[in-house]
Amino acid sequence: MGFKENLKSELAFQDIVVKELAAQSGISKSTLDNYLSVRGYMPSAEAAVKIAQTLGVSVEYLVTGEEKSPDKSSLGPEIRNLVQNFKLLSEEDRKMIISIMQLFKNKRNLKGK
Repeated sequence: MGFKENLKSELAFQDIVVKELAAQSGISKSTLDNYLSVRGYMPSAEAAVKIAQTLGVSVEYLVTGEEKSPDKSSLGPEIRNLVQNFKLLSEEDRKMIISIMQLFKNKRNLKGK
C-alpha cells in the first residue's frame, strides 16, 4: 500500500474526516483531497510531516505502512484492521470476542506448563 491507502486507513482507524485533519494540520482540505484522490498526489516532505504529526504516526508509516523504529508503540496494518473491525461490533459481540481470546490465552498457558 502507498501513502494514499495508508492515509485513508489511518483516517478510518482514528475516525477522523478530512475536514478535521485539515483544521488540525493546517493543510487545506483540497490539498488533502488531492493526496486521497484517484491520482494520489504525493505530498511534500513538509506536508507529510505535518500530517504524520497530526495523526500521531511516523511519515514512514504513512509511506510504507510499516514502522521500522525500535519503538513498537504503533500497530501494524493487520492489527489496526482488527481494531477497526472490533470497534464496529456490538457490545455483546465484543464481549464474545474477548471471551474467545481468553480461551485461546488459557489454552496456550496450559500447553506451556
